[in-house]
Amino acid sequence: MASIGAEAFVKQMRGRAPEPVYAIIGDDDHEKSFLAQLAADLVDEELRAFNVERLYGTDKSTTAETIVEAARVLPMLGDRRVIVVLRADTLLKPRRRKADEDEDEDGEPALASDALLAYITKPEPMTTLVLVADDMDRSRKLGKALLKHASVVECWGLKSGKEVKGWDLPQVARAAQAWVKRHAADAGKQIEPAGVALLAERAGTDISRLRGDWQRLLLYVGDRHKITREDVAEVASPETSQDDWAVTNAIERGDAATALRQLALAFDAGAVPQMVVGQLAWWVRTKLPNLAPGRVKPALDALLRADLDLKSSIGEPRVLMERLVVELSARR
Repeated sequence: MASIGAEAFVKQMRGRAPEPVYAIIGDDDHEKSFLAQLAADLVDEELRAFNVERLYGTDKSTTAETIVEAARVLPMLGDRRVIVVLRADTLLKPRRRKADEDEDEDGEPALASDALLAYITKPEPMTTLVLVADDMDRSRKLGKALLKHASVVECWGLKSGKEVKGWDLPQVARAAQAWVKRHAADAGKQIEPAGVALLAERAGTDISRLRGDWQRLLLYVGDRHKITREDVAEVASPETSQDDWAVTNAIERGDAATALRQLALAFDAGAVPQMVVGQLAWWVRTKLPNLAPGRVKPALDALLRADLDLKSSIGEPRVLMERLVVELSARR
Protein backbone atom coordinates (compact mmCIF):
# COMPACT_ATOMS: atom_id res chain seq x y z
CA MET A 1 0.00 0.00 0.00
CA ALA A 2 1.06 3.65 -0.23
CA SER A 3 -0.27 7.21 -0.18
CA ILE A 4 -3.82 7.78 -1.38
CA GLY A 5 -5.85 10.93 -1.89
CA ALA A 6 -8.74 12.10 0.25
CA GLU A 7 -11.18 11.32 -2.57
CA ALA A 8 -10.06 7.68 -2.64
CA PHE A 9 -10.48 7.49 1.15
CA VAL A 10 -14.01 8.92 0.93
CA LYS A 11 -14.88 6.38 -1.78
CA GLN A 12 -13.66 3.53 0.39
CA MET A 13 -15.62 4.74 3.43
CA ARG A 14 -18.86 5.36 1.55
CA GLY A 15 -18.47 2.07 -0.27
CA ARG A 16 -17.96 0.42 3.14
CA ALA A 17 -14.73 -1.18 1.93
CA PRO A 18 -12.10 0.18 4.32
CA GLU A 19 -8.50 -0.89 4.70
CA PRO A 20 -7.47 -2.16 8.15
CA VAL A 21 -5.02 0.69 8.92
CA TYR A 22 -4.84 4.34 7.82
CA ALA A 23 -2.55 7.23 8.65
CA ILE A 24 -4.16 10.62 7.91
CA ILE A 25 -1.57 13.39 7.81
CA GLY A 26 -1.37 17.02 6.67
CA ASP A 27 -2.00 20.60 7.78
CA ASP A 28 -5.64 20.73 6.68
CA ASP A 29 -7.26 20.10 10.07
CA HIS A 30 -10.78 20.49 8.70
CA GLU A 31 -10.33 17.74 6.13
CA LYS A 32 -8.57 15.45 8.59
CA SER A 33 -11.47 15.80 11.04
CA PHE A 34 -13.96 15.16 8.24
CA LEU A 35 -12.16 11.99 7.13
CA ALA A 36 -11.80 10.71 10.69
CA GLN A 37 -15.54 11.17 11.20
CA LEU A 38 -16.26 9.32 7.96
CA ALA A 39 -14.30 6.38 9.34
CA ALA A 40 -16.36 6.47 12.54
CA ASP A 41 -19.51 6.48 10.41
CA LEU A 42 -18.63 2.98 9.22
CA VAL A 43 -20.30 1.86 12.45
CA ASP A 44 -24.07 2.23 12.70
CA GLU A 45 -25.03 5.09 15.00
CA GLU A 46 -26.71 2.93 17.62
CA LEU A 47 -23.54 0.80 17.95
CA ARG A 48 -20.92 3.57 18.07
CA ALA A 49 -20.87 3.67 21.85
CA PHE A 50 -19.59 0.08 21.77
CA ASN A 51 -17.56 -0.06 18.56
CA VAL A 52 -16.01 3.40 18.05
CA GLU A 53 -13.17 4.45 20.33
CA ARG A 54 -11.25 7.74 20.17
CA LEU A 55 -7.81 7.96 21.73
CA TYR A 56 -5.49 10.96 21.98
CA GLY A 57 -1.78 10.69 21.39
CA THR A 58 -1.24 13.58 23.83
CA ASP A 59 -2.64 11.53 26.72
CA LYS A 60 -0.05 9.75 28.83
CA SER A 61 -2.33 6.72 28.97
CA THR A 62 -2.17 6.33 25.17
CA THR A 63 0.69 3.97 24.34
CA ALA A 64 1.37 1.55 21.54
CA GLU A 65 0.10 -1.22 23.79
CA THR A 66 -3.21 0.49 24.63
CA ILE A 67 -3.80 1.26 20.94
CA VAL A 68 -3.19 -2.33 19.96
CA GLU A 69 -5.28 -3.61 22.86
CA ALA A 70 -8.22 -1.44 21.74
CA ALA A 71 -7.79 -2.52 18.12
CA ARG A 72 -7.75 -6.24 19.00
CA VAL A 73 -11.15 -6.07 20.76
CA LEU A 74 -13.81 -7.70 18.60
CA PRO A 75 -16.88 -5.62 17.65
CA MET A 76 -20.01 -5.95 19.78
CA LEU A 77 -23.27 -6.73 17.96
CA GLY A 78 -21.85 -5.42 14.67
CA ASP A 79 -19.29 -6.41 12.07
CA ARG A 80 -16.74 -3.59 12.51
CA ARG A 81 -14.86 -1.69 15.17
CA VAL A 82 -13.16 1.70 14.51
CA ILE A 83 -10.27 3.08 16.55
CA VAL A 84 -9.32 6.70 15.86
CA VAL A 85 -6.10 8.02 17.40
CA LEU A 86 -6.12 11.82 17.24
CA ARG A 87 -3.09 14.10 17.72
CA ALA A 88 -0.83 11.15 17.05
CA ASP A 89 2.22 13.31 16.21
CA THR A 90 4.26 11.94 19.12
CA LEU A 91 3.66 8.56 17.56
CA LEU A 92 4.13 9.28 13.85
CA LYS A 93 6.71 12.06 14.02
CA PRO A 94 8.41 12.21 17.42
CA ARG A 95 11.26 14.60 18.04
CA ARG A 96 14.66 13.12 17.36
CA ARG A 97 17.17 13.21 20.19
CA LYS A 98 20.70 11.83 20.31
CA ALA A 99 20.29 10.17 23.66
CA ASP A 100 17.01 9.60 25.40
CA GLU A 101 15.99 6.92 27.83
CA ASP A 102 12.60 6.79 26.12
CA GLU A 103 14.15 5.58 22.84
CA ASP A 104 15.31 2.09 22.03
CA GLU A 105 18.72 1.13 20.67
CA ASP A 106 17.63 1.92 17.10
CA GLY A 107 16.57 5.46 18.04
CA GLU A 108 12.88 4.59 17.92
CA PRO A 109 10.59 6.23 20.52
CA ALA A 110 9.16 3.91 23.15
CA LEU A 111 5.62 4.78 22.03
CA ALA A 112 6.27 3.08 18.68
CA SER A 113 6.98 -0.28 20.26
CA ASP A 114 7.17 -3.61 18.55
CA ALA A 115 3.53 -4.24 19.48
CA LEU A 116 2.24 -1.54 17.15
CA LEU A 117 4.67 -2.46 14.40
CA ALA A 118 3.51 -6.06 14.66
CA TYR A 119 -0.13 -4.98 14.54
CA ILE A 120 0.35 -2.90 11.38
CA THR A 121 1.94 -5.95 9.73
CA LYS A 122 -0.93 -8.22 10.78
CA PRO A 123 -3.98 -6.10 11.72
CA GLU A 124 -7.33 -7.26 13.03
CA PRO A 125 -9.56 -7.66 9.92
CA MET A 126 -12.72 -6.54 11.76
CA THR A 127 -11.10 -3.31 13.00
CA THR A 128 -10.23 -0.10 11.16
CA LEU A 129 -7.41 1.77 12.88
CA VAL A 130 -7.00 5.45 11.93
CA LEU A 131 -3.96 7.45 13.08
CA VAL A 132 -4.35 11.23 12.62
CA ALA A 133 -1.36 13.60 12.78
CA ASP A 134 0.18 16.67 11.18
CA ASP A 135 2.98 14.65 9.59
CA MET A 136 4.90 11.39 9.80
CA ASP A 137 8.56 10.48 9.79
CA ARG A 138 8.96 8.16 6.83
CA SER A 139 12.50 7.24 7.81
CA ARG A 140 11.57 5.57 11.10
CA LYS A 141 10.45 1.96 11.39
CA LEU A 142 6.86 2.93 12.10
CA GLY A 143 6.66 5.26 9.10
CA LYS A 144 8.16 2.63 6.82
CA ALA A 145 5.70 0.03 8.12
CA LEU A 146 2.74 2.33 7.49
CA LEU A 147 3.87 3.06 3.94
CA LYS A 148 4.30 -0.65 3.26
CA HIS A 149 1.27 -2.15 5.01
CA ALA A 150 -1.24 0.70 5.48
CA SER A 151 -2.85 3.51 3.47
CA VAL A 152 -1.44 7.00 4.08
CA VAL A 153 -3.95 9.77 3.32
CA GLU A 154 -2.35 13.16 2.74
CA CYS A 155 -4.34 16.35 3.44
CA TRP A 156 -2.35 19.43 2.43
CA GLY A 157 -5.27 21.65 1.48
CA LEU A 158 -4.56 23.66 -1.65
CA LYS A 159 -1.03 22.28 -1.92
CA SER A 160 0.10 19.08 -3.56
CA GLY A 161 2.49 18.39 -0.67
CA LYS A 162 3.86 19.76 2.56
CA GLU A 163 6.33 22.13 0.93
CA VAL A 164 5.42 24.73 -1.68
CA LYS A 165 7.96 25.89 -4.25
CA GLY A 166 7.69 29.11 -6.21
CA TRP A 167 6.72 27.30 -9.39
CA ASP A 168 3.84 25.60 -7.52
CA LEU A 169 2.04 28.88 -6.73
CA PRO A 170 0.08 29.13 -10.02
CA GLN A 171 -1.26 25.62 -9.42
CA VAL A 172 -2.17 26.55 -5.84
CA ALA A 173 -4.08 29.61 -7.13
CA ARG A 174 -5.95 27.44 -9.64
CA ALA A 175 -6.81 24.97 -6.89
CA ALA A 176 -8.12 27.79 -4.69
CA GLN A 177 -10.27 29.19 -7.48
CA ALA A 178 -11.63 25.73 -8.28
CA TRP A 179 -12.41 25.27 -4.58
CA VAL A 180 -14.39 28.55 -4.51
CA LYS A 181 -16.33 27.71 -7.68
CA ARG A 182 -17.19 24.23 -6.40
CA HIS A 183 -18.41 25.49 -3.04
CA ALA A 184 -20.34 28.32 -4.67
CA ALA A 185 -22.17 25.79 -6.84
CA ASP A 186 -22.85 23.59 -3.82
CA ALA A 187 -24.32 26.60 -1.99
CA GLY A 188 -26.45 27.60 -4.98
CA LYS A 189 -24.53 30.87 -5.40
CA GLN A 190 -23.12 32.64 -8.44
CA ILE A 191 -19.86 34.48 -7.79
CA GLU A 192 -18.19 36.92 -10.17
CA PRO A 193 -14.83 35.76 -11.60
CA ALA A 194 -13.15 38.80 -10.04
CA GLY A 195 -14.55 37.73 -6.67
CA VAL A 196 -13.21 34.22 -7.14
CA ALA A 197 -9.77 35.61 -7.97
CA LEU A 198 -9.76 37.92 -4.94
CA LEU A 199 -10.70 35.13 -2.55
CA ALA A 200 -7.94 32.94 -3.96
CA GLU A 201 -5.43 35.79 -3.77
CA ARG A 202 -6.30 36.51 -0.13
CA ALA A 203 -5.99 32.85 0.86
CA GLY A 204 -2.58 32.25 -0.70
CA THR A 205 -1.64 28.68 0.25
CA ASP A 206 -3.77 28.63 3.42
CA ILE A 207 -6.89 26.48 3.02
CA SER A 208 -8.08 27.41 6.52
CA ARG A 209 -8.06 31.07 5.61
CA LEU A 210 -9.96 30.34 2.40
CA ARG A 211 -12.60 28.37 4.31
CA GLY A 212 -12.95 31.15 6.87
CA ASP A 213 -13.32 33.84 4.21
CA TRP A 214 -15.90 31.73 2.37
CA GLN A 215 -17.98 31.10 5.50
CA ARG A 216 -17.97 34.81 6.34
CA LEU A 217 -18.95 35.63 2.77
CA LEU A 218 -21.95 33.27 2.92
CA LEU A 219 -23.07 34.83 6.18
CA TYR A 220 -22.65 38.30 4.70
CA VAL A 221 -24.65 37.75 1.50
CA GLY A 222 -27.38 35.72 3.20
CA ASP A 223 -30.12 34.67 0.76
CA ARG A 224 -28.75 36.75 -2.09
CA HIS A 225 -27.90 34.55 -5.10
CA LYS A 226 -25.16 36.62 -6.73
CA ILE A 227 -21.84 37.39 -5.02
CA THR A 228 -19.83 40.33 -6.33
CA ARG A 229 -16.20 41.28 -6.01
CA GLU A 230 -17.31 44.12 -3.76
CA ASP A 231 -18.89 41.58 -1.40
CA VAL A 232 -15.61 39.70 -1.22
CA ALA A 233 -13.66 42.92 -0.62
CA GLU A 234 -16.00 43.80 2.27
CA VAL A 235 -15.57 40.49 4.05
CA ALA A 236 -12.04 39.46 3.08
CA SER A 237 -10.27 42.81 2.91
CA PRO A 238 -6.53 42.75 3.71
CA GLU A 239 -6.70 44.91 6.82
CA THR A 240 -3.81 44.68 9.27
CA SER A 241 -4.73 46.90 12.24
CA GLN A 242 -6.84 45.52 15.06
CA ASP A 243 -8.92 47.32 17.68
CA ASP A 244 -9.61 45.13 20.74
CA TRP A 245 -13.20 46.40 20.87
CA ALA A 246 -13.84 46.57 17.13
CA VAL A 247 -16.05 43.46 17.15
CA THR A 248 -18.34 44.69 19.91
CA ASN A 249 -18.44 48.21 18.45
CA ALA A 250 -19.58 46.83 15.09
CA ILE A 251 -22.17 44.59 16.77
CA GLU A 252 -23.45 47.60 18.69
CA ARG A 253 -24.02 49.38 15.36
CA GLY A 254 -25.69 46.29 13.91
CA ASP A 255 -22.92 46.11 11.28
CA ALA A 256 -22.48 42.35 10.78
CA ALA A 257 -20.05 42.64 7.86
CA THR A 258 -17.59 44.79 9.81
CA ALA A 259 -18.01 42.62 12.91
CA LEU A 260 -17.14 39.50 10.92
CA ARG A 261 -14.13 41.18 9.35
CA GLN A 262 -12.86 42.38 12.72
CA LEU A 263 -13.45 38.94 14.22
CA ALA A 264 -11.23 37.44 11.52
CA LEU A 265 -8.54 40.00 12.31
CA ALA A 266 -8.81 39.15 16.00
CA PHE A 267 -8.31 35.45 15.30
CA ASP A 268 -5.40 36.19 12.97
CA ALA A 269 -3.84 38.20 15.80
CA GLY A 270 -4.05 35.21 18.14
CA ALA A 271 -7.43 35.59 19.87
CA VAL A 272 -9.10 32.39 21.07
CA PRO A 273 -12.88 31.77 20.91
CA GLN A 274 -13.34 31.57 24.68
CA MET A 275 -11.68 34.96 25.10
CA VAL A 276 -13.99 36.53 22.51
CA VAL A 277 -17.05 34.92 24.14
CA GLY A 278 -16.01 36.41 27.48
CA GLN A 279 -15.66 39.87 25.97
CA LEU A 280 -19.03 39.62 24.22
CA ALA A 281 -20.70 38.33 27.41
CA TRP A 282 -19.36 41.34 29.36
CA TRP A 283 -20.72 43.68 26.68
CA VAL A 284 -24.15 42.01 26.71
CA ARG A 285 -24.40 42.13 30.52
CA THR A 286 -23.11 45.66 31.08
CA LYS A 287 -23.73 47.71 27.94
CA LEU A 288 -26.60 46.17 25.99
CA PRO A 289 -29.32 46.69 28.69
CA ASN A 290 -28.84 50.45 28.38
CA LEU A 291 -28.68 50.40 24.58
CA ALA A 292 -31.43 47.94 23.65
CA PRO A 293 -33.13 46.11 26.55
CA GLY A 294 -35.20 44.02 24.14
CA ARG A 295 -32.04 42.48 22.67
CA VAL A 296 -30.61 41.25 25.98
CA LYS A 297 -32.49 37.93 26.33
CA PRO A 298 -31.90 36.69 22.75
CA ALA A 299 -28.28 37.82 23.03
CA LEU A 300 -27.79 35.83 26.25
CA ASP A 301 -29.45 32.79 24.64
CA ALA A 302 -27.09 33.05 21.66
CA LEU A 303 -24.07 33.34 23.98
CA LEU A 304 -25.18 30.28 25.96
CA ARG A 305 -25.61 28.19 22.79
CA ALA A 306 -22.21 29.23 21.47
CA ASP A 307 -20.51 28.52 24.80
CA LEU A 308 -22.08 25.05 25.03
CA ASP A 309 -21.22 24.25 21.40
CA LEU A 310 -17.60 25.30 21.96
CA LYS A 311 -17.30 23.15 25.08
CA SER A 312 -18.95 20.21 23.30
CA SER A 313 -16.76 20.61 20.18
CA ILE A 314 -19.88 20.87 18.00
CA GLY A 315 -18.56 22.45 14.80
CA GLU A 316 -15.46 24.51 14.11
CA PRO A 317 -14.88 27.14 16.82
CA ARG A 318 -14.27 29.90 14.30
CA VAL A 319 -17.53 29.17 12.46
CA LEU A 320 -19.45 29.03 15.74
CA MET A 321 -18.09 32.44 16.69
CA GLU A 322 -19.00 33.90 13.30
CA ARG A 323 -22.59 32.70 13.72
CA LEU A 324 -22.69 34.22 17.19
CA VAL A 325 -21.49 37.57 15.87
CA VAL A 326 -24.19 37.55 13.15
CA GLU A 327 -26.88 36.76 15.73
CA LEU A 328 -25.72 39.48 18.09
CA SER A 329 -25.59 42.01 15.26
CA ALA A 330 -29.22 41.42 14.29
CA ARG A 331 -31.62 44.21 15.26
CA ARG A 332 -34.49 42.84 17.35
